Amino acid sequence: MAKKIAAVYGSPRKNGNTAALLSMAIKGAEDVGADVDAIFLRDYRMSPCLEIYGCKKEGECAIKDDFQEIRDRLLAADVIIIATPIFFYTVSAHVKILMDRCQSLWVKKYWIDNESAERQSPSRKGFVIAAGATRGKKLFDGMLLSMKYFFDVLDVRIDDSLLCRGLDFEGDAQKFPEFMDQAYHKGMALAGRESRNEKGENPAGG
Repeated sequence: MAKKIAAVYGSPRKNGNTAALLSMAIKGAEDVGADVDAIFLRDYRMSPCLEIYGCKKEGECAIKDDFQEIRDRLLAADVIIIATPIFFYTVSAHVKILMDRCQSLWVKKYWIDNESAERQSPSRKGFVIAAGATRGKKLFDGMLLSMKYFFDVLDVRIDDSLLCRGLDFEGDAQKFPEFMDQAYHKGMALAGRESRNEKGENPAGG
């Protein structure tokens, strides 16, 4: 059965570097038969979390907008890929809004259903693509920590990442064919086929 992959474009730019890398990962996945659902966050109307805790009773967010559609598409996927540029050492505003709105899922999982984090063994895979302009060693630390706990509420583990330094202006990613090649083969691997680069070193450090 074909893997169902939800691919989240988290950049404010539709043709930026993370978008280019994610598109290559999607191509790799589709080339080996995956069913990919592409989600461009900038196209949706989604309020930030207002922390009114309307979700305390049933774990359902009280704010009705496009969040519910995106949430359902993420929950229906076997694999989730999120691509985000780095802003102040963390995710874009678009991704952060999605994360914060999933607080309702956290409430359902840990307050209402009373699950224990120690007993968790997520069966779904997550893949993180990120790009930042600088080359600092800790450039991706904050983003990865946030993503780890965000994926937790979706019962997803971070299975792989592609973390690219030195990318800023539109078109920079295409100047690094090694990044584009890795994105393609990592997409193939997530779809269930081992790629020739799957065990190779990531020159971006991810």
